[in-house]
Amino acid sequence: MSTHLTVALRRYPHTEPLLDGALAAAGCELDFPEIEPIHRAFAPMVRELRYDVSELAVATLLQAVEAGVPVVALPVVLHGNFHHRSISVWGGENRLRPEYLRGRRVGVRSYSQTTGLWVRGVLSDTYGVRAQDVTWVTREGPHVLAAPEPSNVERTSRGLVDALRDDDLAAVVMGARSADHVDGLVPLVEDWKARQEDFLAHHGWVPVNHLAVVRKDLVESRPDLVRAVYEALGAGIDAARPSEPTGTTRELVVRHGVSEPLLATLRTAIRYAREQELITGDLDAEDLFADFHRYVGRP
Repeated sequence: MSTHLTVALRRYPHTEPLLDGALAAAGCELDFPEIEPIHRAFAPMVRELRYDVSELAVATLLQAVEAGVPVVALPVVLHGNFHHRSISVWGGENRLRPEYLRGRRVGVRSYSQTTGLWVRGVLSDTYGVRAQDVTWVTREGPHVLAAPEPSNVERTSRGLVDALRDDDLAAVVMGARSADHVDGLVPLVEDWKARQEDFLAHHGWVPVNHLAVVRKDLVESRPDLVRAVYEALGAGIDAARPSEPTGTTRELVVRHGVSEPLLATLRTAIRYAREQELITGDLDAEDLFADFHRYVGRP
């Protein structure tokens, strides 16, 4: 009799074969709850271990590991992107410049949101605007209840775009697709395309937003099932990759296996998380996959 595992995944081209049953995980049946948007799975995963396997944002993973939540990262990148375009302001002749954010208020869904982590890293590394130079106005707290929030984080019940429209905020962190639906919003970073190209040329990787994680007790008790799920996720990624590279962001970031680009990305994410007071201690990128190597035994 096969074992049923509950798996929380967003629908992407590389997860579609698994979600639709075209790919299977040997020895187990996978149940996929309907969760939209996928970030609604993150709090139940790190607070209740509600799923056997789940997509999880990188910043939440780092906070969960520091808090001792028994989840194990799999080296499966499910989602990532550049974030030079992920912070928006009103356009026009008085358009705000990045260096003028010091002392101002910026909206973001949650301070621990991974998009915000990468945006703040760009502001700090490129424009010298530290996370501590801005008041961050949020609608939600961290997914990990024990995770810290700096003193320059505030909560609001207002819509962030409404607050921006009323000049209560100077900018708002949101995905480019969402920002495109708000008339008058433009990217804070005017030359964001060139900045993205420079970032890739300098670093050699695209920021990772979401990895796959699994309950630690499942890794320890049934590593064969975890290996089967890992291999199925990897097969989906391989199947979605075009035979001739086209250079899309998805091709550049979505991957499986522990690689130097993945570790380099996570080292930077860890540095940003420390600088931004999302975590308080030292984490090691390689250690995030220690249990994966120990039990699953795949590179």
